[in-house]
Amino acid sequence: MNGVQIRSAEKALSVGTWLIVAGAMLYSILTVTPLAASHTPSRWAWTAPILPLVVDAAVVIVVRLDAVLARLGGQGGRWPIVLRWMTGCMTLALNVADSALKNDLVGVAVHSVAPLLLIVTAETGLAYRRAITAAVNALQARQQAERDAREQAASQRREEAARLAREQREHAAALAREEREHAAVLAREQREHEARMAREQAERDDRMRREERERVQALEREERQERERVEREREQVQAEREHQARQAREQAEREQRERTERERRERQEREEQAARERAALLSAGPATGKQPEDVARAIVHAAYVEGLSVRAAAELCGWSVGWVSSRYAALRDPSVGGAELAIASR
Repeated sequence: MNGVQIRSAEKALSVGTWLIVAGAMLYSILTVTPLAASHTPSRWAWTAPILPLVVDAAVVIVVRLDAVLARLGGQGGRWPIVLRWMTGCMTLALNVADSALKNDLVGVAVHSVAPLLLIVTAETGLAYRRAITAAVNALQARQQAERDAREQAASQRREEAARLAREQREHAAALAREEREHAAVLAREQREHEARMAREQAERDDRMRREERERVQALEREERQERERVEREREQVQAEREHQARQAREQAEREQRERTERERRERQEREEQAARERAALLSAGPATGKQPEDVARAIVHAAYVEGLSVRAAAELCGWSVGWVSSRYAALRDPSVGGAELAIASR
């Protein structure tokens, strides 16, 4: 059973129930009114239809509220049951009373049809509505379970796709890493081969130049000594330059640290001075009169920094809450303050 069928069943039940209720009410009014009129003083005979109307109104309330509670799956307790059966019994008694007083058994049977049908219809309609509500809840639970199953399956598919993509990325990364390692091995072997060839060529060249080096060995010794002397002098000059540069760098770092420390102390002193000034402005207590605007602005700024409310700041400076709210807005959003200054300058 789908939702359309359930709504169709509920509609048929509601229409049928209200048709029976309307017919029973009309029949009860037509039946009970003469009985009530015959037992009412003549000058109050016009009140005879009130009694069946009151009883039938109670029947309408019971049927309507039972339908709402059944649709919501709730229970009204004992009193709705008492009211339902009491109104049904009253309707039955009022409808058969005239025939019973006349000892007309056929009339009792005929006039009891509508009240009994109304009572049984109310009870049956309540049971049907509870059954329909239970069926709707079961259908919704099943649909929710199906949706959850579909979402779980979709989640599993997404996780599987993510896992496959991750494995593909890892495989591609492994292949790239192996290719890089292989290329590195080939490059290292190539470099080693070139180095070995160069070393062999150098050895051959050394053998060929050995005799010539022996002839010019004395000259080379002198040149080497001269180069060593020049190199020592250059190293000494370089060492002195590096030492001076290191000293200059250390001096600059010390000066930077001292300047930073001095700025930090100055900033801390300014903050402490500002805190003392704010405390002095806020410790004066509520203003007895309207403070000058520059003093009021200083008090509002101090109150804003300390996190005081707009009303507290207004009491401290003696200005209006709206004016203080504008100053707070300007402090929170500098663009608002700039717009206010531009308006004031006009």
